[in-house]
Amino acid sequence: MGVIAEPETEGPDAEADVEAEADVSVVVIVYNDEARLPAAVRSVLDQTLRGVEIVIVDDCSTDGSYDVARRLAAENPERVRVFQLPENSGGCGEPRNVGIGHTRGRYVMFLDSDDVLERNACRNLLEAAERDGSDIVSGLCVRLHVDSRNKKRDEWYPWLYARTQVLESITELPDLLAWDTLSTNKMYRRGFLMDRQLRFLRGMFYEDLMFIAEAYLAAERITLIPNQVYFWHVYEKAAAKSISNRRNEMTNFVHRMEIHRRIDALLAEREQAELKLAKDVKFLKHDLVLHLRDLPFRDDSYRQEFAGIARGYLDSLAPEAYDEVQPSQAVCAYLLRENDWKNLLPAVDTLLNRDKISARLVERDGRVYWCAEHLDDPFGRHVLDVTDLGYHTRTIDKMFLRNALSGYAERSGTVRLSGRIVNPLGVIPEGARLTGELEFRARRRSLQSFRFPVAVLRHEGTAVAWEAEADLAAKLRPLGIVDEVWDVRLRLTVDGVRTTTRLTAGEVDLAEGLLPVRPRLTRMVADHVEPEVSLRGHLAFRLVTRDRVEDKERVRELVVRGVHGRPGKLAKKGIRRARQIRKKLTSGETKIRMYHEVFSRLPVKKGLVVFESQLGKQYSDSPKAIYEEMRRQGLDFEPVWSYAGSPEGFPADATLVRRWSLPYLKALAQAEFWIDNQSYPLKLTKRTETAYLQTWHGSALKRMGFDEPAWKLRSKARQQEQQRYLNRFDRFLIRSEHDVRTLARAFRLQEKTLLRVGYPRNDALVHAREREAAEGRRTRGPLAAELGIPEDRQVLLYAPTFREQGARSRRFELPFDVERFAAELGDRYVLLVRSHYLNHVVLPPSVRGTVVDVSDRHDVNPLMELSDALITDYSSLMFDYALLDRPMLFFAYDYEEYAHEGRGTYFDLLERAPGPVVRTEDELYGALDSLVEDGAKYQPERGRFVAEFGEYDKGTAARSIVEQFFSHWSRS
Repeated sequence: MGVIAEPETEGPDAEADVEAEADVSVVVIVYNDEARLPAAVRSVLDQTLRGVEIVIVDDCSTDGSYDVARRLAAENPERVRVFQLPENSGGCGEPRNVGIGHTRGRYVMFLDSDDVLERNACRNLLEAAERDGSDIVSGLCVRLHVDSRNKKRDEWYPWLYARTQVLESITELPDLLAWDTLSTNKMYRRGFLMDRQLRFLRGMFYEDLMFIAEAYLAAERITLIPNQVYFWHVYEKAAAKSISNRRNEMTNFVHRMEIHRRIDALLAEREQAELKLAKDVKFLKHDLVLHLRDLPFRDDSYRQEFAGIARGYLDSLAPEAYDEVQPSQAVCAYLLRENDWKNLLPAVDTLLNRDKISARLVERDGRVYWCAEHLDDPFGRHVLDVTDLGYHTRTIDKMFLRNALSGYAERSGTVRLSGRIVNPLGVIPEGARLTGELEFRARRRSLQSFRFPVAVLRHEGTAVAWEAEADLAAKLRPLGIVDEVWDVRLRLTVDGVRTTTRLTAGEVDLAEGLLPVRPRLTRMVADHVEPEVSLRGHLAFRLVTRDRVEDKERVRELVVRGVHGRPGKLAKKGIRRARQIRKKLTSGETKIRMYHEVFSRLPVKKGLVVFESQLGKQYSDSPKAIYEEMRRQGLDFEPVWSYAGSPEGFPADATLVRRWSLPYLKALAQAEFWIDNQSYPLKLTKRTETAYLQTWHGSALKRMGFDEPAWKLRSKARQQEQQRYLNRFDRFLIRSEHDVRTLARAFRLQEKTLLRVGYPRNDALVHAREREAAEGRRTRGPLAAELGIPEDRQVLLYAPTFREQGARSRRFELPFDVERFAAELGDRYVLLVRSHYLNHVVLPPSVRGTVVDVSDRHDVNPLMELSDALITDYSSLMFDYALLDRPMLFFAYDYEEYAHEGRGTYFDLLERAPGPVVRTEDELYGALDSLVEDGAKYQPERGRFVAEFGEYDKGTAARSIVEQFFSHWSRS
């Protein structure tokens, strides 16, 4: 293909100047983008690195892009050269290839005409390239959603760029090849491109993927820098979508698949199985998902053609890749491969709506599967196993169920709707009392909503069918200006328990007719609603005017003119100001000011006590024990309990306040006593008239407070700030001198603050041991029957410490196979699993009756009293359970990591554990086989353990505290 060059930029002198000055050549490609090209070029001209030349390649634009490029070259003759292809190439590859051929710099970069470079991009990339001698240097790309309401920005796979990395081979970081497939956020050594003959594919979409894969594999050294270098401008409302966003075009998918096949062939030729696996994982997580999301909105012929293209490629993926992606992604890929559309489309609904349960689910052999089909296929059985998602553990009010619209009709301003709500695992039982209502709610917050009764609700086993009518003409009263979109929800009540569903509309043709409505403010803007499907596939209604063409456009023009004119500006200014005021009034900063400047000026109320446990998450622990002792003694006081989340389970005879609410802050400001076991909000200064009793929540194995290495490295100012928070404690409960040597010292508490009375929560454990010793037997009590524990089974309590599972996941993966436990030991034991309150576990249905999740029980004491032995790792529960003088097992499978990485420990648990320490699952089962013998063997060690770590736990802590601090209060 020939190239037309701009002659004014050529000539011996200009070429010599550029060759002498150019460190970097930036190839800017453009096609019909005359408006945005100048900004792209300006971002290069304004680089802090001066030795940068610009090569503009116009892909035979039909607008004024080439003329704009020539003007830019004329204005900057020593730095800008322009070339034009004689005919359009149909993609980005050929213009970049032409640009490479005309570069003169020692390094090369690529820039699209609608994007810009960060001002220091060339300098930062060049310095890294020359420092490390790298063939490729890559920096962070930032996507800017320029036409979004909030100008959203997101970084392109930032975990790859958290720090500077120098790779001698792409095999050192397979995720780089898999995820960062951009060519534009990188700088390439020009000699490298020329020597390896690296060029983009011509006339194909996704040419970046192939180019960068070849470049990564060829590079002898790659540097990643944590600097932002490239701003990718995303225009979501553009009339003409970019190539990558035109996913409804089959050609788009065909090209993507062809590129993937070529890269796979290249990896196979290089025998790079690890890189291939990383790429397969990315394909399932990202590439395939992009196209799957569109399937509910496509016709059957499109779907079949799509499946035909995809299935062959899916067969080439490594089976291990399915284990590295989200279950919904793996399920969708498998069902697509099997051409199972009946189950695939609901699965795509879950892909679009992460928390939605879209399938009826089936239970087989104690496991939960997405569907009953394909279970004869071992691989299908593996992929369709969704037990770990814990669907079977949820109650109806915790479920977001798929509600598939099955019928839609309009007449005389009324819309008739019908649908089917999925009934997973029969969670909605036959005979359940069902009621429902449709809610139409404006999408913008704080606006009005309208409700219509659901006339028919019918249980159909795997689904609940429903029918409803909504007279929108009579009852839907929008404002008419700001509430343009109305979402529809069906609120279903099952035996008094409510769940909310959205109406999935992908399989139903929505009528073209409009329904009249009566806006409250004006009908000029909109006087009808029309149905539409949201990006997540849900039914919604949009306000429109009845006139569909000329009048509609005229009215919209008036609206736009009004919105952008003086009236609109005033209205928007008022709305923005109202929002700002509301945001400010509800912000943490404002609440803190309210606490200090308003509430703290109110008088302290005698007898007002604010209780809190585990940051308001529980009604438990020593604050609970003190509260109940105060009630037992009949004291006349005003109790307030803080809760976070739901108030369920908190005492009905106390005032309940949500943590961080204004009533909560007011109560703290006026309280005579604060009693908690962790920390009230750090920014709140305690009044001198208020006494703070800090009960704490356990003795320490792991280093705490200022003993933590991280705290020792913090600035003096930060340490002083932390000390101010700790100095709020007026009394700090101590259960042993070990606490004095560890917690008290770590928190730098003064001796006068320490209260050596033991933990009130442990009084019940001491009493249980004394009662057992006096009666010579153990009484299980009603909890065993409540949990369904047979009389002939011993009870084991497994209570591990907190585990960090990542930023978004609170799930705790059990370190042993509970199904093996049930099979081998279920005839002897029932295992109670209580995870840390910041974690959660999921148990398979196969272990029902043998392994029981009791994590949602706030108070652990009844569980300890019930159990015959404790299995733990490093939880402080060990110090409490020792008071019962019952067997303890320590499953320390990751002790080296726990003890020696991070904070460290105060003592070596392996040397001082009052029970067997096991490191493997087999050792755990072996220890359980000898539980009785080991229990007797370790009794002296348990005695010594209690003497050292629980010397002040005498069973009188709660009574002692009440007598010391509250005995002067009158009895009611």
